[in-house]
Amino acid sequence: MTANTDTGRYALLSVYDKKGILSLAHGLIDTGFRILSTGGTAAALRQEDIPVQEVSEYTGFPEILGGRVKTLHPKIHGGILGRPDRQADLQEMELQGIRPIQLLVVNLYPFAKVAADPQSTPERLVEMIDIGGPTMIRAAAKNHAHVGVVVDPDDYSRVLQEIRSSGTLTPGTRIDLARKAFEHTATYDTGIINQWSRLAPGTDPQAGDPSPLPERLFLAFDKTLDLRYGENPHQRAAFYRPVGKPPEGLAGAKKLHGKELSFNNLLDCDAAWRAVGEFDRPAAVIVKHTNPCGVALGENLFQAYDRARQTDPVSAFGGIVALNRPVDRQTADAIASTFLECVVAPDFPEEALAVLTKKKNIRLLAIEKKNGVDSNSFDLRPLSGSLLAQEFDSRSGIPADARVVTKRKPTDEEWKALDFAWRIVKHVKSNAIVFCRENGTEAIGAGQMSRVDSVRLARLKAGGSLEGTVVSSDAFFPFRDGVDALADAGATAVVQPGGSKRDPEVIAAADEKNLAMVFTGIRHFRH
Repeated sequence: MTANTDTGRYALLSVYDKKGILSLAHGLIDTGFRILSTGGTAAALRQEDIPVQEVSEYTGFPEILGGRVKTLHPKIHGGILGRPDRQADLQEMELQGIRPIQLLVVNLYPFAKVAADPQSTPERLVEMIDIGGPTMIRAAAKNHAHVGVVVDPDDYSRVLQEIRSSGTLTPGTRIDLARKAFEHTATYDTGIINQWSRLAPGTDPQAGDPSPLPERLFLAFDKTLDLRYGENPHQRAAFYRPVGKPPEGLAGAKKLHGKELSFNNLLDCDAAWRAVGEFDRPAAVIVKHTNPCGVALGENLFQAYDRARQTDPVSAFGGIVALNRPVDRQTADAIASTFLECVVAPDFPEEALAVLTKKKNIRLLAIEKKNGVDSNSFDLRPLSGSLLAQEFDSRSGIPADARVVTKRKPTDEEWKALDFAWRIVKHVKSNAIVFCRENGTEAIGAGQMSRVDSVRLARLKAGGSLEGTVVSSDAFFPFRDGVDALADAGATAVVQPGGSKRDPEVIAAADEKNLAMVFTGIRHFRH
C-alpha cells in the first residue's frame, strides 16, 4: 500500500535490525508522518498494511548495483540536510522537489558480527560494509537542530512518546540522539578499520594474511556495568566490553548471586578463569590479588578444590575461586566452609545454589566454558598518556622441542609435574617460582625483585615438606643461588626458559644436586 497524501512530515525508515520497527511505524502514521523506506524494511511494513513509499519511487531512481545504491540521492540527502529556518534552503528544496525529512530511523549492516564469524567469506564481509546508512546517519546528526536521528531500537518508545505529546522532538532529545548517532557510526567504522588494519600492508583486503598488531589501533567498548569503586574506594570505575563481538570470558558472565562486583573482583576473577582454562581435567584455581595461591587437579571437582586450598589456606581466605566444571554439592559445601569473595564456574546447578546462596555476599559468576583468547584481541596496558598492546601469552604446556640440559632426565612422574608447573607459572606475577607435584601446587613465590627471593618466599609459605617436588621458573636463573635454594628445599627437577649467559654454571649446579633440568626456550614474564 502506498500513501498518497503529502503532509510535509516525512520519516525515513531503513533498518537491518527490525526489532520494534512495526510499532514505531504505526505510531508515526497515527501522528501524521509519511513514511519513506527501502526494500526490506518497506516490505516488512507493507505486510502489516502500513502506508509506505519506497525511496526509489520518491526519488524516481531505482535501487541499482544489487542494492549497493539505494539512498544516495539529492532528494534524500537534501531532505535530511535542508534547514527550514533558511529561506534559501527552502526555495532550493522547492525548486528541486525535495521534501524535508524530520525523522531518520536507521541501523546498519552487522559488519562486526559477520567479521567475528569464522565461516564468513571475504566477499560476504565486503558486502556488510554499509555505505548509505552511515551517510544518512551522519547527515541527520549534523542537522540535529531540525532532524531526529534514531539508531537504537530502545529509543523508539521515547521518540514516539515525545512526538505524540508535542508533535516534535525537544532540542535536548535531538542532541542526545545525535550523540548516539555519531557514536554508532564511529563504532561501526572502528570495526571495519580494525579488520583491515590486521592485514599486512599492501595485501588485498580480501586475501591478505592477518598482521599481529595494526599500525593504528581503534577501540570501541560499551559500558555494561558501573562498579562499586575502583582499586580503592576513592576511585570510580566501570566495566566495558567490546562492541559488536560475541561475549567471551567475563564479558559473557552471568551473575547469579551476591554483592555488586568491584574493580578488584573482576581482575581476580579474570586471572583465575584464565588459569583454570589451562586444564581439561577437573581443576580449581584460587587467586588472591591476581596471583594464584593454590592450583590443583583431581579425579573430581571437590578433590581439585580441596588440594588447591591446602597449598595456602591462609591466603585463600577472602580469595577468588575458578572451577572448570559445574559446581557439585560436595564442592559447594567445601567452598561454603570458608570466606571467599567470588566463585567462577561454567554452571551452578540447583543443589550448589541451594548451599552457596545461603552466604549473602559471595558472588557467583557463571561463564560459558570457552577457554582461550580471541585471536583478534590484544592484551592492553595503559601508560601515562599512552597505551601498550601485545598478543596474549597463549603458549601452554612444555613445548615439544624443550631440551633436557642436565645429566639426569626427568622421570615420567616428574615430566607430568613439570608440565603442570609450567602451565601455572605463566599466571604468577614475575619473578615467579612455583613448587608443584603432579596434581597440585605446593608453594608459590610471586612478584619478588630477585628470583632467589621468590624461591625463599615460596619455601617460607610452604605448608608442608617440599621434598620430591618440581619447580617452574618463569625466566632464567641469572645465578646458581636460586637452583641451590630450590634443591635445598627438596625439589628434584626444574623447568625454566634458559638463555642466561651463566647457563653453564646453573646447569652445573643442577648436576651437583642431581636435579633434572629442562629448558623450554620460552619465557613467561607477567607484569
